[in-house]
Amino acid sequence: MGMSVTISAATEADAEQILKLQYLCYQSEAQLYGDYSIEPLTQSLTSIRAELDSGTVLVARLGDEVVASVRGTVDADGTAHINKLIVHPRMQRHGLGGRLLSAVEAALGATGAAKRFQLFTGHRSDHNLRLYRQHGYAAVSTQRVDDRLTLVTLAKDTEGQGAAADAFAASA
Repeated sequence: MGMSVTISAATEADAEQILKLQYLCYQSEAQLYGDYSIEPLTQSLTSIRAELDSGTVLVARLGDEVVASVRGTVDADGTAHINKLIVHPRMQRHGLGGRLLSAVEAALGATGAAKRFQLFTGHRSDHNLRLYRQHGYAAVSTQRVDDRLTLVTLAKDTEGQGAAADAFAASA
Protein backbone atom coordinates (compact mmCIF):
# COMPACT_ATOMS: atom_id res chain seq x y z
CA MET A 1 0.00 0.00 0.00
CA GLY A 2 1.33 3.46 -0.95
CA MET A 3 1.55 6.43 1.36
CA SER A 4 -0.71 9.46 1.09
CA VAL A 5 0.57 12.99 0.81
CA THR A 6 -0.61 15.14 3.72
CA ILE A 7 -0.65 18.93 3.90
CA SER A 8 -0.05 20.73 7.20
CA ALA A 9 1.50 23.81 8.73
CA ALA A 10 5.29 23.77 8.61
CA THR A 11 7.26 23.64 11.83
CA GLU A 12 10.73 24.83 12.80
CA ALA A 13 11.93 21.26 12.23
CA ASP A 14 10.91 21.53 8.54
CA ALA A 15 13.07 24.57 7.75
CA GLU A 16 16.12 22.66 6.50
CA GLN A 17 14.04 20.31 4.32
CA ILE A 18 12.19 23.31 2.86
CA LEU A 19 15.49 25.03 2.04
CA LYS A 20 16.90 21.93 0.32
CA LEU A 21 13.68 21.35 -1.62
CA GLN A 22 13.57 25.00 -2.66
CA TYR A 23 17.13 24.79 -3.95
CA LEU A 24 16.26 21.67 -5.97
CA CYS A 25 13.02 23.08 -7.36
CA TYR A 26 14.37 26.43 -8.47
CA GLN A 27 17.18 24.92 -10.55
CA SER A 28 14.83 24.64 -13.54
CA GLU A 29 13.75 28.28 -13.19
CA ALA A 30 17.37 29.41 -12.95
CA GLN A 31 18.19 27.43 -16.08
CA LEU A 32 15.13 28.75 -17.93
CA TYR A 33 16.16 32.36 -17.29
CA GLY A 34 19.93 31.87 -17.28
CA ASP A 35 20.27 33.29 -13.77
CA TYR A 36 21.49 31.20 -10.85
CA SER A 37 21.58 34.18 -8.50
CA ILE A 38 17.80 34.29 -8.03
CA GLU A 39 16.67 34.79 -4.43
CA PRO A 40 15.25 31.27 -3.90
CA LEU A 41 18.71 29.85 -4.65
CA THR A 42 20.52 32.28 -2.34
CA GLN A 43 18.05 32.40 0.56
CA SER A 44 19.50 31.41 3.93
CA LEU A 45 18.18 28.94 6.48
CA THR A 46 17.87 31.84 8.94
CA SER A 47 15.63 33.67 6.48
CA ILE A 48 13.37 30.64 6.04
CA ARG A 49 13.10 30.29 9.83
CA ALA A 50 12.04 33.94 9.99
CA GLU A 51 9.33 33.27 7.39
CA LEU A 52 8.06 30.40 9.52
CA ASP A 53 7.62 32.87 12.38
CA SER A 54 6.09 35.72 10.39
CA GLY A 55 3.75 34.14 7.87
CA THR A 56 1.83 31.07 6.81
CA VAL A 57 4.05 28.23 5.63
CA LEU A 58 2.54 24.93 4.56
CA VAL A 59 4.26 21.69 3.64
CA ALA A 60 3.13 18.53 1.90
CA ARG A 61 4.64 15.38 3.33
CA LEU A 62 5.07 11.90 1.98
CA GLY A 63 5.81 10.04 5.18
CA ASP A 64 8.47 12.14 6.93
CA GLU A 65 9.73 13.78 3.72
CA VAL A 66 8.70 17.31 2.80
CA VAL A 67 7.84 17.03 -0.92
CA ALA A 68 6.19 20.42 -1.45
CA SER A 69 5.80 23.77 0.26
CA VAL A 70 4.23 27.20 -0.12
CA ARG A 71 4.36 30.47 1.82
CA GLY A 72 2.05 33.41 2.24
CA THR A 73 1.34 36.59 4.15
CA VAL A 74 -1.54 39.06 4.26
CA ASP A 75 -0.65 42.76 4.16
CA ALA A 76 -2.54 45.65 5.79
CA ASP A 77 -4.51 46.29 2.58
CA GLY A 78 -5.89 42.74 2.57
CA THR A 79 -3.71 41.36 -0.21
CA ALA A 80 -2.60 37.80 0.47
CA HIS A 81 0.80 37.37 -1.14
CA ILE A 82 1.50 33.75 -2.07
CA ASN A 83 5.05 32.77 -2.93
CA LYS A 84 7.55 29.98 -3.35
CA LEU A 85 5.09 27.25 -4.30
CA ILE A 86 7.48 24.34 -4.80
CA VAL A 87 6.88 20.67 -5.58
CA HIS A 88 9.60 18.02 -5.73
CA PRO A 89 10.27 17.19 -9.41
CA ARG A 90 9.27 13.54 -8.95
CA MET A 91 5.91 14.66 -7.50
CA GLN A 92 5.05 17.22 -10.18
CA ARG A 93 2.16 16.83 -12.63
CA HIS A 94 -0.01 14.93 -10.12
CA GLY A 95 -2.11 17.81 -8.77
CA LEU A 96 -0.06 18.46 -5.65
CA GLY A 97 0.75 22.07 -6.60
CA GLY A 98 -2.95 22.79 -7.03
CA ARG A 99 -3.81 21.14 -3.72
CA LEU A 100 -1.16 23.19 -1.95
CA LEU A 101 -2.30 26.41 -3.64
CA SER A 102 -5.89 25.77 -2.53
CA ALA A 103 -4.70 24.96 1.00
CA VAL A 104 -2.70 28.17 1.37
CA GLU A 105 -5.61 30.21 -0.01
CA ALA A 106 -7.87 28.60 2.61
CA ALA A 107 -5.35 29.23 5.39
CA LEU A 108 -4.75 32.86 4.41
CA GLY A 109 -8.47 33.49 3.89
CA ALA A 110 -9.56 31.86 7.15
CA THR A 111 -9.23 35.04 9.23
CA GLY A 112 -11.29 37.12 6.82
CA ALA A 113 -8.46 39.67 6.45
CA ALA A 114 -7.61 38.61 2.88
CA LYS A 115 -9.59 40.38 0.15
CA ARG A 116 -7.52 39.16 -2.78
CA PHE A 117 -4.76 36.68 -3.55
CA GLN A 118 -1.68 37.68 -5.49
CA LEU A 119 1.39 35.84 -6.74
CA PHE A 120 3.99 36.19 -9.47
CA THR A 121 6.07 34.09 -11.80
CA GLY A 122 8.37 34.55 -14.76
CA HIS A 123 6.91 35.09 -18.22
CA ARG A 124 8.47 31.86 -19.58
CA SER A 125 7.25 29.67 -16.70
CA ASP A 126 4.44 28.07 -18.71
CA HIS A 127 3.59 25.33 -16.20
CA ASN A 128 3.28 27.88 -13.39
CA LEU A 129 1.16 30.22 -15.49
CA ARG A 130 -1.12 27.36 -16.52
CA LEU A 131 -1.57 26.19 -12.90
CA TYR A 132 -2.41 29.68 -11.67
CA ARG A 133 -4.88 30.31 -14.49
CA GLN A 134 -6.58 26.97 -13.78
CA HIS A 135 -7.09 28.20 -10.23
CA GLY A 136 -8.75 31.44 -11.28
CA TYR A 137 -5.77 33.79 -11.37
CA ALA A 138 -5.35 36.32 -14.15
CA ALA A 139 -2.50 38.64 -15.04
CA VAL A 140 -2.81 42.08 -13.46
CA SER A 141 0.62 43.49 -14.31
CA THR A 142 4.03 42.76 -15.76
CA GLN A 143 7.43 44.09 -14.76
CA ARG A 144 10.49 43.76 -16.93
CA VAL A 145 13.39 42.87 -14.65
CA ASP A 146 16.07 42.57 -17.35
CA ASP A 147 16.54 41.27 -20.90
CA ARG A 148 15.86 37.70 -19.76
CA LEU A 149 13.04 38.09 -17.26
CA THR A 150 9.66 39.73 -17.08
CA LEU A 151 7.66 39.04 -13.92
CA VAL A 152 3.95 38.40 -14.40
CA THR A 153 1.80 39.28 -11.38
CA LEU A 154 -1.47 37.36 -11.20
CA ALA A 155 -4.37 37.91 -8.84
CA LYS A 156 -7.90 36.93 -7.95
CA ASP A 157 -10.27 38.08 -5.26
CA THR A 158 -11.14 35.81 -2.38
CA GLU A 159 -14.37 34.75 -4.11
CA GLY A 160 -12.32 33.65 -7.13
CA GLN A 161 -13.59 36.52 -9.30
CA GLY A 162 -10.95 38.38 -11.25
CA ALA A 163 -12.01 42.03 -10.76
CA ALA A 164 -8.41 43.25 -10.62
CA ALA A 165 -7.56 41.16 -13.66
CA ASP A 166 -10.55 42.60 -15.55
CA ALA A 167 -9.32 46.13 -14.80
CA PHE A 168 -5.84 45.21 -16.10
CA ALA A 169 -7.28 43.65 -19.27
CA ALA A 170 -9.41 46.75 -19.92
CA SER A 171 -6.37 49.02 -19.62
CA ALA A 172 -4.07 46.85 -21.77
